[in-house]
Amino acid sequence: MTSGSSVPVSLADGLTLREAKPADLDQIGALLSERGEPDDAIDHRLVVTDPDAGWSACAVVVDGDRVVSTATLLDEEVRIGGVRLPAGQVELVATASEYEGRGLVRALMHWAHERSAARGHVVQAMIGIPYFYRLFGYEYAIDIPQVLNVNALPPGEGRTGTLRAARPSDIPGMAALQASAQSGFDVTMPHSAACWRWLLEHESSNLWVLEHADTIIATARTTPPGEEMLLAEAAARDEAAARDLLSGVAALASGDEPLRIVHRAGTVTGKAWQEFVDHEAQRNAEQYYIRIPDVAALLDRLRPLFWQRLTAAGIDRTGRDIILSTFGAHHRIPVLADGLGEVVTGGPIQSPGAVEGAGVAPDHLAALLFGPHGIEGLTRIRPDVYSADEELFRALFPPLTADVLSYYLPY
Repeated sequence: MTSGSSVPVSLADGLTLREAKPADLDQIGALLSERGEPDDAIDHRLVVTDPDAGWSACAVVVDGDRVVSTATLLDEEVRIGGVRLPAGQVELVATASEYEGRGLVRALMHWAHERSAARGHVVQAMIGIPYFYRLFGYEYAIDIPQVLNVNALPPGEGRTGTLRAARPSDIPGMAALQASAQSGFDVTMPHSAACWRWLLEHESSNLWVLEHADTIIATARTTPPGEEMLLAEAAARDEAAARDLLSGVAALASGDEPLRIVHRAGTVTGKAWQEFVDHEAQRNAEQYYIRIPDVAALLDRLRPLFWQRLTAAGIDRTGRDIILSTFGAHHRIPVLADGLGEVVTGGPIQSPGAVEGAGVAPDHLAALLFGPHGIEGLTRIRPDVYSADEELFRALFPPLTADVLSYYLPY
């Protein structure tokens, strides 16, 4: 199956990989529930029956009439410095236990990446089990924010907002609050219009709004009440609304159930909740995966951003190429008087410092372009990331903050 084609592909042992179809719905749901969570079947149904995704978003491997493996590709958008990057995200991956170890996920990932390319995606993002998806070209790049315990609540007096479950008519208000919250980050991935619809209907998380005088002043997403509740994707108009939101969500928890929050540093809620959460919690390394299928294509899309960074730093390199080597290949970006020229890709350059370039191993490139370290930080921890012109490449590849909203919470 190539270039996003719906033509079935024969695999070993008589198995077939093909696009999913409505008759597969129950089998796919049963497989996802058995190998993942019961709610996964609902989530899959929401995607494939949605006009923005549909059945072409899902593929299956079948043994005769039996669905034995499946994966789904979602359309996303990663934004960085005003540049919008079409992106894909693979979700709802499952294989029947007796069919594991036969390369079925590899075949499905190949299908997903081919379909992603056909849809114009220049990156793929993913939440995935540790290490496994590195086998398919993904690398850890963007920090997942820290989860903090709530150890106190705001005073009860003065509250004016009413917390209620979100409705479809609330989507514009929620999206506006999220856009405001994300405006302070360098790299963002907002919810798509389709994803907002799915989140209102699925059962593995709940959307809430805080309303005052018929206006949505705060919003959040929570896990269902249980042993502990997680409050994520919180956004508020002001700090008073943020405090009311925290108190309102805490009231949803039952008994002594603990409440945890996802810390969105620098946002209204992040600032408003400083005194109510425990900042001493131990942090483990948790990151989103990023895959770059075509380095030159991505660099080409980022040329306006690189030019903006160069001019902001006051660096004039007119007539001299910017050279970035991934050692097995290199990419030259001509610097013109009024912008950057198209990226030109060439062969290996093992010593990019000799041509005033920078070197970055291909498995660190996603972290360089989207991550929190920048080239200066990566140079300190990765021997195969370095530059000859430190001022130039620090300007081109600074540390970045990020905020990602995804169909599933990464916790």
